Amino acid sequence: MNLSLIDPFILAQDYPDSLTEKLRSGHATCLRFNHKGDYLASGRVDGVVVIFDIETNGVSRKLRGHTRQIQSISWSRDGRYLLTSSQDWKCILWDLKDGSRVRTVRFEAPVYIAELHPFNHLLFVASLFEDQPVLVDVSSPKPIKRILPSAPLRPQPTNGDEVDPAAAARQAAQDAKQSTCVTIFTALGNHIITGSSKGWINIIETQTCSTIHSMRLCTGVVILLRLASNGRDLLVNSSDRVIRTVLMPDLSRLGIDLEPSSIKLQVEHKFQDVVNRLSWNHVTFSATGEFVTATTFMNPDIYVWERSHGSLVKILEGAREELGVVEWHPSRPMVVACGLESGCVYIWSVVSPQKWSALAPDFGEVEEQVEYVEREDEFDIHPAEQVHQRRLDQEDEVPDAITLDPVKGYTDLDALDSFRMPVLLDISDSESGEDIVAVGPGTMRRRTPGAGNGDADANGVARGAGRRRR
Repeated sequence: MNLSLIDPFILAQDYPDSLTEKLRSGHATCLRFNHKGDYLASGRVDGVVVIFDIETNGVSRKLRGHTRQIQSISWSRDGRYLLTSSQDWKCILWDLKDGSRVRTVRFEAPVYIAELHPFNHLLFVASLFEDQPVLVDVSSPKPIKRILPSAPLRPQPTNGDEVDPAAAARQAAQDAKQSTCVTIFTALGNHIITGSSKGWINIIETQTCSTIHSMRLCTGVVILLRLASNGRDLLVNSSDRVIRTVLMPDLSRLGIDLEPSSIKLQVEHKFQDVVNRLSWNHVTFSATGEFVTATTFMNPDIYVWERSHGSLVKILEGAREELGVVEWHPSRPMVVACGLESGCVYIWSVVSPQKWSALAPDFGEVEEQVEYVEREDEFDIHPAEQVHQRRLDQEDEVPDAITLDPVKGYTDLDALDSFRMPVLLDISDSESGEDIVAVGPGTMRRRTPGAGNGDADANGVARGAGRRRR
């Protein structure tokens, strides 16, 4: 729709207000937009990755390689490569040009989360369950794994301070019990930010894999870390039911006018529900970083806060189930979230009022009655043959259903000429969206084959109307 036909006050709204769409292809467990925002990757409980086209809400590609639930999804900067981690202890790097697997990396423990380097798609970092996080280089067929430290960086005693050996040993034993729950890259990829099970935030150099700064942020477990688009604002979700926004220094100035000892992480806001004491399932920044949104535990609502004042501005309603992962579109006021029970992908956006001029370009909308002036040739009678020939000429025009138009409103000039996923005209979408059904709280199973055709007995054999004769 032409932007000039939409109310400018609607375009100026920075956050969504109502539930507008619902997508379904299997049982979704995690979501992630690419950097341009024209595709949405959905990881399913059966290990399949589905990529939706945002303009048409259709399935663009399906990637099959995992055997268990998808834990995390990470896009490369140009949108060509996709990194997925799963509960099957593997990470797979996909090439979306043809849907092939570039690399498959197997670990010795389940993977919490894995994220690609912002400028090198052959380098990623992964946090493992009850194990040390690793930095993985897959530039060669045999991946190179480098272990990252989980223990925080303690201040070194000065020459005049006395050190208690017993206290130091106890401290070292406690630090050794810490595990890293989440790892992300900074905006330039020169450093890695990790969150531990004891509430510590560690900053690690990518090149040397050494910790340069540590900060005790909370007493709970750091569940999730997200960086804003500017790379300087850090969003932290922890198990103490408090969401924190942290202001970070410019780490690219290290060695120039910033020393590791002078790094300070300043907590800007704390978002929480002091009345109901809600826990937060997943959090994310808005496209510009002006808003923070979160899904709630045992609650179908999505909370949206404004960072400038730290106040709650909107509660998104409409879903009738608890929501898990939530993501904000990179350039639009659009929020997507996946339901924990049904696995549906819910979309909240701004609803613009219908205008008749959008349906008929020559239709003029007026605020009050005006005198109509007839055009000189408005009611001219044309020969029937000429009108018929004009219609035939319009039917001969072949519509272009292959060419992809660039996404409007995207401001990253480097990514405008980035990779575009080819259109697959023979994509197979024969799988039913109801293959996975809920049998209890947090318990899923595959639907019995033929269950939709008739009643099933105790052994799962369909009977009645769905029975076929051989």
